[in-house]
Amino acid sequence: MGLNISDAGLAAQMFGLGGSIANSFYSSKSQKNNLRFQAAMADTSARISELQARKARAQGADRVAIRTAQAGQQKATQRAALAANGVVLNEGSAAELQASEDLIKEMDVNAIQSQALDAAWGYKMQKVNYQNQALMSRASAAGISPFAAGLTTLLTGAGQVASQWYQVSRNWNKNNDVIFNKYKETNNWGLGVR
Repeated sequence: MGLNISDAGLAAQMFGLGGSIANSFYSSKSQKNNLRFQAAMADTSARISELQARKARAQGADRVAIRTAQAGQQKATQRAALAANGVVLNEGSAAELQASEDLIKEMDVNAIQSQALDAAWGYKMQKVNYQNQALMSRASAAGISPFAAGLTTLLTGAGQVASQWYQVSRNWNKNNDVIFNKYKETNNWGLGVR
């Protein structure tokens, strides 16, 4: 007796289950590796954000130094012009002019420092967000087990295969009983006893 349709269906279902198990395993493994890669990229982005924060503070310090030097040059130029015209530098409107230059410089320096701190703070917040993203990706990756995914698929599919197996074996036994009984009759086994 050859392979019948139900036997072929069972074989196909078993091969399909094997493919599903492999697919579950490698899909989970791929997802886990992808999450680990995302975590590594987030770590890199966090380091870059930290460098950008440092750069923003350094640029702010450079701009403060430049503005302070400019204010010093302007004040020196004013002092020279006032002195050339015979104006007493520490009295009256000359003193007020110099004081106003100092005040303007301080306002500019405060604005530059505030902008630098704002930029650095923004980069620091990006860094924290990237670090959190890395933590979440690592936690998600740790929760994925390719073996568990394959086992789950196996357990889910095993019931379906077992049901098909039962049907095939029931039909096989029924067919074999008919053939065996025919053989017994032909060879005079059992002498009519059933």
